[in-house]
Amino acid sequence: MKFIANALSHLREYQSLLCAIGQNNLPAAVTGLSSIHKANLIYSLWMHTGRRAFVLVGDEPEANRMVSDLSSQGMHAFYYPMRDMVLHKGEAASSHDYERQRLQVLSRLQAGECDAVVCCIDGALQYTIPPDEMKKHTHRIASGDTFAPEKVEALLLCCGYERAVQVEGPGQFARRGGILDIFPPESSMPVRLEFWGDEVDTLSYFDPETQRRTNPAESVYISPAAEALSDDSAALTAKIRRIASSLRGKNAPAARPVLQEQADLLEQNVHLTCMDKFLPVLYQKPACLFSYCEKGDLLYISELVNVKEKMRTAQFHWNEDLKGYLADGTLCRHLDTYSFAWPDALSFFEKQGTVFLDTFARGSYEIPTNLLLNFTARQLSVWGGSTQILADDLHEMLNKKWACAVLAGNERSAHTTAVDLQAAGINAYYTEDSNEIARGAVAVLPGSLSAGAEWPGSFFGLVTHGKLLQNSRHKKSKRDKNSSPISSLAELEPGDYVVHESHGIGVYEGIHKIDTHGIIKDYIKIRYAKGDTLYVPVTQLDLVSRYIGPREDANVRLHKLGGTEWQKTKTRVRHAVQDIAKELIKLYAARMHAKGHAFSPDTEMQRDFESRFEFDETDDQLRCVEEIKSDMEREAPMDRLLCGDVGFGKTEVALRAAFKCICDGKQCALLVPTTILAWQHYQTALQRMEGFPINIELLSRFRTSKQQEEVIKKLKRGEVDLVIGTHRLISKDVRFRDLGLVIVDEEQRFGVTQKEKLKNLCNNVDVLTLSATPIPRTLNMAMSGIRDMSVLEEAPHDRHPVQTYVLEHDEGILADAVRRELRRGGQVYWLHNDVASITRVAARLKARVPEVRVGIGHGKMSEQELSEVWRQMIDHEIDVLVCTTIIETGVDVPNANTLIIDNADRLGLSQLHQIRGRVGRSSRRAYAYFTFMPNKVLSEIAQKRLSAIREFTEFGSGFKIAMRDLEIRGAGNLLGGEQHGHMEAVGYDMYLKLLGDAVAAEKGEAPPQGEECLMDLQMPAHIPEDYIRDRGGRIEMYRRIADIRSDEDALDVTDELIDRYGDPPKSVGGLIQIALLRNQAGLCGLTEVKQQQGQLLLYPKELDMKWIACLSATYPQRVLVNAGNRPYLSLHLQPDEDVLSLLKEILHTSPKMHSGRKNAAKEMDKSVSV
Repeated sequence: MKFIANALSHLREYQSLLCAIGQNNLPAAVTGLSSIHKANLIYSLWMHTGRRAFVLVGDEPEANRMVSDLSSQGMHAFYYPMRDMVLHKGEAASSHDYERQRLQVLSRLQAGECDAVVCCIDGALQYTIPPDEMKKHTHRIASGDTFAPEKVEALLLCCGYERAVQVEGPGQFARRGGILDIFPPESSMPVRLEFWGDEVDTLSYFDPETQRRTNPAESVYISPAAEALSDDSAALTAKIRRIASSLRGKNAPAARPVLQEQADLLEQNVHLTCMDKFLPVLYQKPACLFSYCEKGDLLYISELVNVKEKMRTAQFHWNEDLKGYLADGTLCRHLDTYSFAWPDALSFFEKQGTVFLDTFARGSYEIPTNLLLNFTARQLSVWGGSTQILADDLHEMLNKKWACAVLAGNERSAHTTAVDLQAAGINAYYTEDSNEIARGAVAVLPGSLSAGAEWPGSFFGLVTHGKLLQNSRHKKSKRDKNSSPISSLAELEPGDYVVHESHGIGVYEGIHKIDTHGIIKDYIKIRYAKGDTLYVPVTQLDLVSRYIGPREDANVRLHKLGGTEWQKTKTRVRHAVQDIAKELIKLYAARMHAKGHAFSPDTEMQRDFESRFEFDETDDQLRCVEEIKSDMEREAPMDRLLCGDVGFGKTEVALRAAFKCICDGKQCALLVPTTILAWQHYQTALQRMEGFPINIELLSRFRTSKQQEEVIKKLKRGEVDLVIGTHRLISKDVRFRDLGLVIVDEEQRFGVTQKEKLKNLCNNVDVLTLSATPIPRTLNMAMSGIRDMSVLEEAPHDRHPVQTYVLEHDEGILADAVRRELRRGGQVYWLHNDVASITRVAARLKARVPEVRVGIGHGKMSEQELSEVWRQMIDHEIDVLVCTTIIETGVDVPNANTLIIDNADRLGLSQLHQIRGRVGRSSRRAYAYFTFMPNKVLSEIAQKRLSAIREFTEFGSGFKIAMRDLEIRGAGNLLGGEQHGHMEAVGYDMYLKLLGDAVAAEKGEAPPQGEECLMDLQMPAHIPEDYIRDRGGRIEMYRRIADIRSDEDALDVTDELIDRYGDPPKSVGGLIQIALLRNQAGLCGLTEVKQQQGQLLLYPKELDMKWIACLSATYPQRVLVNAGNRPYLSLHLQPDEDVLSLLKEILHTSPKMHSGRKNAAKEMDKSVSV
């Protein structure tokens, strides 16, 4: 936005400031500026001097606003946050997002990739890694460099990276032979290095989700992944022991053993999770962000008074915390300072070229200033979208012959705005960017800032639309929308239950290598009832699935090997799922054949409504809108599930569907679970549809009975276009005149009876269901293709991850967390899911933190009482709400940013995620503490849940979490209670497979079914441990190989192996070939193929004389037929004959193989023509 810098350069005051900077005549004090003017000034000075900017502001929201404004104007601006030091041993389970964000900024500063850093004083003065250490620990690796992989590994450990089995997040690395994966903190994607001996052969980025390579990389910078690094643990140990022995005073007995224990661990080369504790003594001289300032960099201080106040409160908090830390021995003398003090900051301001930016003139500054300037400027509120108001504002500026710029949001709405203004008789034109705007003209540009500005001295006015969500530089890689849940086999531990397709439920006992006649193969060992053991060749891993029952602690009965019980069970379940499949297909077919209303294509009004959306839609939003609209334009009624995480713009997608429905003269109903949520949606809809001829009404307890009756009458007469309400909407007395679309929000909150009532309401009507974490059952129906599903996976980019801690319940730490939130004027949710003891918890909290105002909310309160509690929470009459899980569907309270959960191990995963989504809804940092009872042994399920919730701190994990929940908890029940027993009998995967087959058969899409074929060839076929060291990874690849059905599959698996693990050894190639041939042999009707004593034996299900004649002609005097009880063909092998090629040729001559392929091709053609 160069036109801003050019406009400011006409000001006399600006020229004086530019001159002072050039002559180094600073510090200067500039007054008369609001926040947007400060951003304009910093940007202009950067444009004219090229000097980097360090900007100190009063609080985090202001910092985020400043970063956003500077970035929108075209600077590379970053926010440098304050972080929480990990000082306790017990705090090991904290997420490191803020530390990595800081390191990213520091490494960008050193690399010269940063034009501006914005921070608060507490973050700026916090100790960090010094610049020389940063440089020492930053290494560039490019292809062709000579570097032993071991050396790179040692380097990564030295830089604070964590070793992982596979890389999933920043600060991790994984090595598999000659392949090394690294995720540096400042990189948006992880990088894969492939070595050829000691030389780096290739580098490429890869997708952490699929683990497959994406684009080649020229080089990678390995920069520190932690701020507290120790190259010499022996020296550090000695320092710690010296400190421990020098301790005196009343706290010494508590601190000494803690230090001794930490020194002992360091001596044993154990990595300490609380390394931050030693920051004061780790480096020769402590450093902070200002240590990275170079000569010539400019320091801007926005509102010195606020900055000083922020410093005072931060210091007060630290002193309060420190008392507790010293008392319990966590910290001690010499290890009690983690930040510079205010006098240090002042001396730094004096040394560096400093510009004080203030709205009002101050009496004096704490350091002498050489220049005082006062600008005349006005801040304008953001433009809400009304063309009439915009035209009025612009007329006023144009009458004074000003140059005007209008930032109208995205490119589309900028074009629309320019056309609207021309129609209103204003000299406006659209441009992407402009160096200068002529006086008397209006330039309409894409983009937006946090506020508009008037600079009367340079005759320039800037009007802006509401702040855009910045689209992130890199797009998130898309997952295949129909991808199945993560293969749960990879997580198998010996002792887990598994299901074998032919033999039933047994206990997995690991992978065993068996050597037969010098040929090594891998087998999976499964124990059955009465101690029977089955060895399954790994090529048949597709027959084995993990047993997931509907209940986590169900006592599972093992089957007998060779017994008939399993076959009977399977048959029983098969019949049951056939009935379900019929039922489902009937539902689906009824829906497809039902005559709904086919909505007409988009109108001009629809396009106008969409172009007024001030944010840039994510690609996902646009795709979902298209999917929903095309469903609505079909005659069959829509039934679509829209999954999107908390705050991903589901409401906008739903409102566009509602608008489309209303444009066709139909009514739309939006059903929500709670009164307060209905009120919030009502406000959003009013605001979004302002200016369009649409009548919106609310039907909930926020309306009196008289008002409700009035709304119901209007609905019947067709005078209401969009009604938003709670389950009052599905009462018998509510009648619609012409309902076209029902939108159900937070579907997981409605009970079965409410859903039944809803079904009656929705007969032959389009239905759109919204959910952040779909309950596994609905997710699964969508996955199985019974319902259509759209997924929003792209996050809006102004949301912070929630700093998540998983810890034993510790009253002290939790009381501190409450105090910390209260000090910054926020509110807390304390979730205790037991109504009987909830008042005790509230009383205990009140005793520990007497100044707190505590409210209580639980499901046994009446709706009136609950609504009152929510009102008090929103109006900040309560500091801490002690409540049960009712907050899951609560409303947005942007001020509540700390969440504490008692007994988190008892809650479901999607529930934990949904609840965590209640905090972190503002630009402030949010904290979540998940606690469990001290000394409690967590069940394996609970452990998995808590670690999953900690891993998925970023927004957008709702869908992943529902997937993981599906694995941990099973799918619940599809169509009623009777299916529960069936799922328990055969396990979830098997049940789904049977159901999937039954549904496909009912649809007439069943693929050609081959026989289950056993294959035993005398050749090495296994994955060596030195090729894939991780057991989970090995099982996952065995599963992928066993699933090979065609040559394309085989090539894809080979590609993945080369990509992730390097060139596969011969035994892995053999494994892939055998898997491919095994499936082809099954299609040919063979049940077993084995090689013994120079013969290849083929066991067909039934003898095909035509095929035998063909084989005898092709291989004269080599084929024998044995027509005994179990008939087989025997083919004599010649010395050194390639058995795999021979078998391939034999199978290709089979007539069944060709008919199978023809059928598959026919099915393919059928589906294409459909």
